[in-house]
Amino acid sequence: MKPMKIIPMPGMLQKIVPFKPKYPVLNKINKRIEVLIVAKPRDPKANQKNVAIVWDENNILAILSTAYSHVIITEIKTENDLKQLAIRKPDLVFSGVKYFDFNQRTIWLNDYLEIHGIAYMASGRQALQNEHDKSRAKEIMQQAKVNTADFFTTEPGEHPNEESLPIAFPLFIKPVTGGDSRGVDSNSVVYDFKSFEAKVLDIKIKQKSTSLVETYLSGKEYSVGILEDSTSGTLKAMPVEIVVEKNSNGHCILDYDIKKNDSEEVIPVTNSKIFQQLCTLAKKSFRALGGKSLGRIDIKMNHLEVPYFIEANLMPGLRKGYFYRACSYNLNIGYEEMILLIAKNGLASSKEYSVAKIKVPKLIENLSLSYLN
Repeated sequence: MKPMKIIPMPGMLQKIVPFKPKYPVLNKINKRIEVLIVAKPRDPKANQKNVAIVWDENNILAILSTAYSHVIITEIKTENDLKQLAIRKPDLVFSGVKYFDFNQRTIWLNDYLEIHGIAYMASGRQALQNEHDKSRAKEIMQQAKVNTADFFTTEPGEHPNEESLPIAFPLFIKPVTGGDSRGVDSNSVVYDFKSFEAKVLDIKIKQKSTSLVETYLSGKEYSVGILEDSTSGTLKAMPVEIVVEKNSNGHCILDYDIKKNDSEEVIPVTNSKIFQQLCTLAKKSFRALGGKSLGRIDIKMNHLEVPYFIEANLMPGLRKGYFYRACSYNLNIGYEEMILLIAKNGLASSKEYSVAKIKVPKLIENLSLSYLN
């Protein structure tokens, strides 16, 4: 991604206590936080389906240790490791792991922590499953009366001719599951049945996936970060625009190669009308999916500049990608402050603790979502 430029925008917080890593918080909060990880794959390019958020755990440890007294990294290798975690019962588990497969049994981490009364970040199993299947997410949007492009799912050979297609060309085709725009390329926009068949077959062969077929939206693309205040339940929506150059077919498509090469540009949303439209749609989408704590909603305009829900990520990346850019532009905070804010919010979500019961240093106290739009 291209370097950021800080531009004032609607709803931007103007007063934040600056975070200075070389000046650690003196009166640390007496809480026990475990940064939970799993073993990394041998192939660094391999996609771990059970891990939604990839980060540098040592960096997260260093940041959290500036504000909290007891922070450790815990690697879960076996089901017994998980049981030992439950016995220790830390105040917060800070993790991007979705689930574990132990003895031919799937254990969803956040549901497990909920059962044992341990605070965590992000959403539970049901919400994550809602957003994982993009067609299911769109069905939920339709039920909630949230704008989303007309769509259907298909397999190679399921639709024998153009007349059998439920919606008209042009169409946009992508895998029904998966992230990082895998399976999206310059051939994803199709105008005829031959191109439709070719792309559906390509997704089946290369991605091993059913295809999601949508009415093509030709307008601008946006991503909206979401932060939930765990004490009040209110949401902060943080829109950014994603700008990509036209491809060889003349379309502005955020495809896999663009994401992999970080060649897109992320900029603030300065038009107040569009800003509010994006915030409203993103919050409604997050609620409809059953999201908790944090997330990201992707939105695209049609040719008339009407916003439509595209997909969601309820465990967004916590490196310096779209979610961080959304926080930086909209809240005027740095990376360290974002991590501390997520941790504070996670602690506040616990039934046992509330913000009112936690005496926090000024640095953390000022990282608040009380200015929600």
